[in-house]
Amino acid sequence: MSGTSNVGGRGVYEAGDQRNYKDSEINEADRYKEGKENSHLANDSKDERSIANKLAREEKRKNEPEPISKEAADSQADPTLPAKNHGNEPSKGAKIDAEIQQEEEEYLKKKGIK
Repeated sequence: MSGTSNVGGRGVYEAGDQRNYKDSEINEADRYKEGKENSHLANDSKDERSIANKLAREEKRKNEPEPISKEAADSQADPTLPAKNHGNEPSKGAKIDAEIQQEEEEYLKKKGIK
């Protein structure tokens, strides 16, 4: 049926998307890490993981550090940096935060803590 269409070329319909892998290729694949990142949402009611699997995953997550984006880590170092990176003037609050942070660092240096 795809050969009688006047809409597009044969390659559009017969791209050979189905791939047949050799058994040796399948056995060499690292099956555990084959899944997509963030493919399972923790609160997804339609996720078919068992309760035991969900509980085991949460136990593992207790020991993992919370992931922080690069921009969030940069903003902790310099509160005015995100605005500057986007080509904007930092807000008044960001400027005040930077001043407070600088004052606290000077205070800690005087005390000899940092």
